[in-house]
Amino acid sequence: MSKTTAERSGAAAAEATSSIDLKSLSMPELFQKRGSSPSGLRQTEAEKRLAPYGPNQLEQQKTNLFLKFFSYFWGPIPWMIEVAVILSAVVQRWPDFFIILLLLIANAVVGFWEELQAGNATEALKAKLAIKARVKRDGKWITPAA
Repeated sequence: MSKTTAERSGAAAAEATSSIDLKSLSMPELFQKRGSSPSGLRQTEAEKRLAPYGPNQLEQQKTNLFLKFFSYFWGPIPWMIEVAVILSAVVQRWPDFFIILLLLIANAVVGFWEELQAGNATEALKAKLAIKARVKRDGKWITPAA
């Protein structure tokens, strides 16, 4: 195996084999095309191949909890309820005003709390189901996060 083939980056190797059916290649041909060997990749080569694309994971988008809570007051149904609150205040029907306002706020709190709990449960499942890969680096088997 030539040194230039072994040191090719993951992106270049992927481009070189994108039109080839890898299942039809023999193991020596596959090692040559992917720039690897039976003893695995060197750690430096693995890091170099990882650099252009980053780790194999979805990006986590954190949202502002304050904005998330107020999103429950935005939409056609909350708008109708908000109009009812305003109209109750305009005609000075204070018991109706406070009951409708309380229901509007309670709906937002319950929706926000349920979504927060569902997000926490999803995060716990993701952490529990974290996939490990068994790879050979520098001739030794290791199990990093996939």
